[in-house]
Amino acid sequence: MTTTRPFRIVFGLLLTLSITIAGFKFIDFNEPKISLEGYQIEDGFELSVIASEKLFKAPVSMDFDNKGRMWVVEMIGYMPNLEGIGEDEPNGRISILEDRDKDGVIDHSKTFLDKLTLPRALAHVYGGLLYTDGPKLWFVEIKNDKPGKKTLVDPIYAEGGNVEHTSNGLMMNVDNWIYNANYNFRYQLRNGKWIKEPTSYRGQWGITKDNFGRLYYNNNSVQLQGDYVLPNKAIRNKFFKPSASEAQRLTSNKVYPIHATSVNRGYQKGVLDARGYLTEVTASCGPLIYRGGAFPSAYNQNAFVCVPEANLIKRNTLNFSNTQTAANQAIDGKEFIASTDEGFRPVNLFNGPDGAMYIVDMHRGIIQHKAYISQYLAEQLANKKLDTLQNAGRILKVVNKTTKLHSIPDFAKATSKDLVALLSHPNGWVRDRVQQILIQKKDNTIVKDLVALTQITNEYSTAIHALYVLDGMNALTFGIVSDVLTKSKQAETIAHALGLSERFATAQTAAKMKTISTQLLAQNNEMIDLYLAFSLNSWLKIGDNSFLPILAQIEKKYSDKRVIQEAIVSSLSGKEQVYIDTQNPSAVLKNNLTIAIKNTEKKEPNPIFVKEKNAVDNRTKGLQLFRSICASCHGADGKGIQDLAPPLKGSEYIDGSMKRLAAIILHGLSGPITVNGKLYQLNNEMPGLANNKDLSDEDIADIIRYTQNALAKEGKNISASDIKKLRNKKPAGDGLFNEKQLLETDFEN
Repeated sequence: MTTTRPFRIVFGLLLTLSITIAGFKFIDFNEPKISLEGYQIEDGFELSVIASEKLFKAPVSMDFDNKGRMWVVEMIGYMPNLEGIGEDEPNGRISILEDRDKDGVIDHSKTFLDKLTLPRALAHVYGGLLYTDGPKLWFVEIKNDKPGKKTLVDPIYAEGGNVEHTSNGLMMNVDNWIYNANYNFRYQLRNGKWIKEPTSYRGQWGITKDNFGRLYYNNNSVQLQGDYVLPNKAIRNKFFKPSASEAQRLTSNKVYPIHATSVNRGYQKGVLDARGYLTEVTASCGPLIYRGGAFPSAYNQNAFVCVPEANLIKRNTLNFSNTQTAANQAIDGKEFIASTDEGFRPVNLFNGPDGAMYIVDMHRGIIQHKAYISQYLAEQLANKKLDTLQNAGRILKVVNKTTKLHSIPDFAKATSKDLVALLSHPNGWVRDRVQQILIQKKDNTIVKDLVALTQITNEYSTAIHALYVLDGMNALTFGIVSDVLTKSKQAETIAHALGLSERFATAQTAAKMKTISTQLLAQNNEMIDLYLAFSLNSWLKIGDNSFLPILAQIEKKYSDKRVIQEAIVSSLSGKEQVYIDTQNPSAVLKNNLTIAIKNTEKKEPNPIFVKEKNAVDNRTKGLQLFRSICASCHGADGKGIQDLAPPLKGSEYIDGSMKRLAAIILHGLSGPITVNGKLYQLNNEMPGLANNKDLSDEDIADIIRYTQNALAKEGKNISASDIKKLRNKKPAGDGLFNEKQLLETDFEN
């Protein structure tokens, strides 16, 4: 492992020039020299800081434009203090970063959009920019680096929950759909109109893909999850929710930091080892499948994962089979990057136009939202003064010492034929961007060139890219797809072609598709059979039940493969009973088909088809209710307000019986009260919430859960059913509780 020096900034010149022209702020300044002592990176690699604060603050995501410039999302409002007060201020930005002197370090910044509320994601698509602002998803045209016409794509894109649990990602996949983390919808601009349709719910923060087009994501406590199959294949049957083919945990959650770790539940047994080192991830995010083609071949399609709470980045090798993907820690007991700098907060990773890997380092002390931060962690952060590390940020670059970076193509000068050739580029970022540029150009003179590429077999999925360029140009035909299905030597290409064939399902094309299906079955290839099973959904919908025996052959061949059995259920939407009656399915398949039939009868579809927006999670709702009801007297920090209300933090009423606390909230409190040994002579009364018809039992339970998480020494739980029972545990005379009654009443029975 390679070690560098401490993380500090030394400015060669204390000179900053700031100019405002036509509402846009341009910043040029002497490039900082940043030392990286305490940062370890895997042997053979180099880590450097290429952009830092002064140019931007609190970066959380980024994308590259066609010129190779970085566009950075600045979530400045996130947790501005330990109490999270002020996070809704519209102070977020999207900035364009440039390296004007071409020395590899960013030296220029200008604001593209500002006054954004907690922006989370952006993507260069369709010649413009897709981005978030509060709950809304917008698309804006770009005119000379300035925002042009804006279109509201989705008004409820990120509605519900706190910023750590709202939609993000905005990643264009090879299938020409834009996918998200933490949301069950995908997007596409088709013939001038934005299309939004359901997809499976994936992950929490960050999303990535492999060359084939499978999706990968994670959540706080699971470092890497993924779908075994291409998106939206396993959910064709709306009344059956797949469990074996999507959202699979791919590897261990073990983590190997190089210093003692300050984490939210560090006091709980097993979270930290005897040295105080984190044992498993608690805040993993921002995964990346490396597709840059500028690392040694052993690193191609490795899965890298951000672990900001432990100041490190993991590397996993991926192992692919036809119906399954697995991941393994690359080097046992060691991470790809690990640091002793507790300000190092990697939150997103990206492949770059040059093949390097880019790290978005939010670089701050607090990396836990107020709704979830425990008193234990808040005290640790305050003691280390990490709460004072605000408004910083880094973009770091990872290169390999033995391989060369790619030169960035000049897309503006490239001809259509030049662009077609770039679909075979070793860098996945280049191939992805070229695919979209060709779709936007709609140059029909290259259709023959693209058709020729559909028969290519290589590791870069060139044929798949070519198919989806043709699809995006509306130039795909059943003849082209049929040729791929009968002539291609690459199973992955055939898998995508099978999916694309469904849009040509008609009574006139059915006979040819049956012949092709029989020929494909004869190849006895598991991946081809899997996607053949998925692809028969549309052919069955045209009313041709003669495809049922093809599914039956696949079923019998793979009776022990749960993923393939789910593929059959997905295709049999609406045909479940017909299949049961005519094909004599196995017990396992019959059970799954019966589940789908019963769900249809009960009108209980897979939740992704009825869920429109993310719900506010219990802890966030508890925080919101506490701030709107309780904080005006007890303070946002729970420390009380002079002459209004005593402190909650350190109070025996918070650390004691939950039912007694619930009774106070329900029925109110009057008179003097002793808290933590101090008598509070208060003239005002605390009203109870029992008669507030806008607050449910669950709402009151959420308030208490929040106080337990944020203010208690050791959090305890209470249920809504407990609250319901305590509504009848009223003080004598139906008035408010006083201290004597609180201490003498048995609330537990």
